[in-house]
Amino acid sequence: MSPPRERAHRPPGSHGHPPAPSLADFEAMAAKAFARLPANFRALCEDLVIRVDEFPSPEVLAHMGLSSPYDLLGLFQGIGLPFRPETGVSGLMPNMIWLYRRPILTYWRPGGDSLEAIVSHVLVHEIGHHFGFSDDDMEAIEAQAD
Repeated sequence: MSPPRERAHRPPGSHGHPPAPSLADFEAMAAKAFARLPANFRALCEDLVIRVDEFPSPEVLAHMGLSSPYDLLGLFQGIGLPFRPETGVSGLMPNMIWLYRRPILTYWRPGGDSLEAIVSHVLVHEIGHHFGFSDDDMEAIEAQAD
């Protein structure tokens, strides 16, 4: 009789692929990406809240006119720094960035950019909104950098 073999338990349909990174893994990737930003940028983000969720909420999708939850990789919610009142407004919610795990995983293609690079790109894009840049502003900046 041969000795028992150890077998890794894999969910049905995994076909030997490693499990997808969890929400906690995404939070760790976002924290590492944030830590790599220049200190003066991070200082301007001290009240910024960064969250990771599976998908955007149905309310967010409806507000943005999106039909698929896979159409949104990240979201900035709040008032960009240049547009925030300077003093004395109580009850103002902190600016928030949402990274959406499942849409980012679907966007990611092994062999292309690393998952960490995509998470970092989405995070930096949303931080751009925190700094008051529009999507058009950021596209122009990226075009100049290429």
